[in-house]
Amino acid sequence: DLLTVPNEAHSLDFKPMQKAGIFYANKSGTAEVLSFRLFKGRDEGFFVAMREKKEQEEHTMKRIKIFDTTLRDGEQSPGCSMNLTEKIEMARQLEKLGVDVIEAGFAIASPMDHKSVQAIAAAVTNCTVASLARCAKGDIDAAWDAVKEANHPRIHVFLATSDIHMEYKLKMTREQVIDRIREMVAYAKSYCDDIEFSAEDASRSDWAFLAHCYSTAVAAGATTLNVPDTVGYSTPQEMYDLITYLRENIEGVEHVDISVHCHNDLGMAVANSLECVRAGATQVECTVNGIGERAGNASLEEIVMALRTRKDFYDAETGVNTKQIYRSSKLLSNITGVPIPPSKAIVGANAFAHESGIHQHGVIANARTYEIMNSTDVGIPQNTMVLGKHSGKHALREKLESMGYELSDEELESVFTRFKDLADKKKSITSSDIEALVLHRQAAVQGSCQLVSHVVNTGHGVPNISCIKLQRGDEQIEDVAIGTGPLDASFKAINRMLQMDVKLESFSLNAVTDGEDAIGEAVVKVSGPDGRSYTGSGLSTDIIESSIRAYVNGINKIMESGN
Repeated sequence: DLLTVPNEAHSLDFKPMQKAGIFYANKSGTAEVLSFRLFKGRDEGFFVAMREKKEQEEHTMKRIKIFDTTLRDGEQSPGCSMNLTEKIEMARQLEKLGVDVIEAGFAIASPMDHKSVQAIAAAVTNCTVASLARCAKGDIDAAWDAVKEANHPRIHVFLATSDIHMEYKLKMTREQVIDRIREMVAYAKSYCDDIEFSAEDASRSDWAFLAHCYSTAVAAGATTLNVPDTVGYSTPQEMYDLITYLRENIEGVEHVDISVHCHNDLGMAVANSLECVRAGATQVECTVNGIGERAGNASLEEIVMALRTRKDFYDAETGVNTKQIYRSSKLLSNITGVPIPPSKAIVGANAFAHESGIHQHGVIANARTYEIMNSTDVGIPQNTMVLGKHSGKHALREKLESMGYELSDEELESVFTRFKDLADKKKSITSSDIEALVLHRQAAVQGSCQLVSHVVNTGHGVPNISCIKLQRGDEQIEDVAIGTGPLDASFKAINRMLQMDVKLESFSLNAVTDGEDAIGEAVVKVSGPDGRSYTGSGLSTDIIESSIRAYVNGINKIMESGN
């Protein structure tokens, strides 16, 4: 049982105490694993290996929970607000994606936030649904009232622990903070078994005091301890060291999950989160497309695919269905009107594109020469022409199901009607065209106003005139206006016929697919009388029509909000 390895083994450059192993067949023909611990012996010329016999066993990777805060922290990003219908749609997509926890909102923030958290708790079946709450009884009461009907409710309480926050924001001493944590975590625990405690600005807190805060939370009943890099200040090495220190110094840490929540102010949110996983964190808080306050949060798709692609390095895995990543990303972009940058890792338009001749040659020979992931692994549809004007509803449903979309009969009818209209205008219908129709299905049918027709007269040296006809309830209304351009004239006509003071804040137009008959996606941001911004989107091969539809969609959201 004592093996010696001669001088030649020096070339192997084994590290001290490095583990190694081999498979061999024993006399009975049964496979066993021999596990060795290699270390340098006293004799400089030899490596000594002590052999341990073990039965063959499967290696189990660490399971990392994905805590998605797109609907809470992500929605706080400027221009990323969502209405109730959109939040529920996004929550259902997150459930398809397979995240472990959905942070649905901050219930105490407003009656609408409370209503949306409550609705998401009722709509979601498999995921844990959490509501954020400050360490205050009113916040915790509101959070529990909002999530109590969820199959798996969680209350997420937080309190700042850095000296600068305690002195200038909380105006509390360390002793008062400890007492508040003890009292409020215990109060939340009286409602719910699943309690998460976050120490706001943990990365800038005194480590010993921070460990004391977390130990207090565990003793009071917390089941998850979240370590936020609230202002995106830390570096990967610092976050690794912090998680390592906390795991060694928190009393009862072996009974709870360690979570991390990293912001991207210095562009290191994903790197910081991954280092925390290496240090022993078991939950990562992130958002789809990395949206969030200021520079955003750690990107969910980057975290998940880094762990999946480099599982050999991180020795960790998630429960996320990666084939739903692209759909989740596109849906969020469609709802918020915030486009996905072409160079965005994992989901950007250029993520799997190759223009360099050397790269193209390599990819043609073997895709693995320049691609470390397959685009189909994240659910990016392949642009193959399979449907046309003669295709029926059954064929469309089958195509949608192959793309991962499950639509109700009513939704399918709406998409099919628009598919037929598109097939009359386009020679080739691609998967991207069909996906655009699906993602815009809500905008196409919801709202009290719908576009019936538009006639535009425009040109150089002539007045720009637009005549718009809308369907509002059971009546059709029509108006004409003159503007500085066709869209200005159209928007003025709509404002006048609806007697609304709506202001256009921004406008963008993007081609969904390639070619001269490509679908144009228009996105507008409009503000109503309350000054709040609302995003509207529209889709058509006619860019004037798609722009008018986007404006009407934005106005419908203003009406829905009661403003």
